[in-house]
Amino acid sequence: MSSLATLAIYLLAGLGGGLVALLTGIPAAPLAGALLGAGLVSVSGRWDLAHWPPGTRTGLEIAIGTVIGTSLTSSALSELRQLWRPALLITVTLVATGLVVGLWSSRLLGIDPIITLLGSAPGGISGMSLVGAEFGVGAAVAALHAVRLITVLVVVPVVIRLVLAFTAGHSSR
Repeated sequence: MSSLATLAIYLLAGLGGGLVALLTGIPAAPLAGALLGAGLVSVSGRWDLAHWPPGTRTGLEIAIGTVIGTSLTSSALSELRQLWRPALLITVTLVATGLVVGLWSSRLLGIDPIITLLGSAPGGISGMSLVGAEFGVGAAVAALHAVRLITVLVVVPVVIRLVLAFTAGHSSR
């Protein structure tokens, strides 16, 4: 099968997975669904790996950066004036925890420390996978972040609803 046809299969699987995931209502559903759709095609072994045209990755990195950049509004920066302390505390704690968990996982499980450090880093799947690709471990890092992302997207909204229900029940007393 031609590489263009293989790439089309992956794109359709990602598109289909993203559209189906939209029906779930979970946050970032298109990202998680596209990841699962294309990932399932990839792990099935029925098709060759997708070979993206030169420059595609750079284009996607620019697009991801642009999407993230457009969320940085003046009101977000205004809020950051009041939230800089929790932002600093959260960032330092997450980075330190990621380093400890990554190194500990590497030693305990005998996994390449680059994979475990990038896999436990508090970044998004797209960003950390791109960094992992620079080190030649992008697929492994993507797999770790996919598990984390899907778990967080499913578990955290449930926990928030439980906390809100619990606190609402206690605030009326």
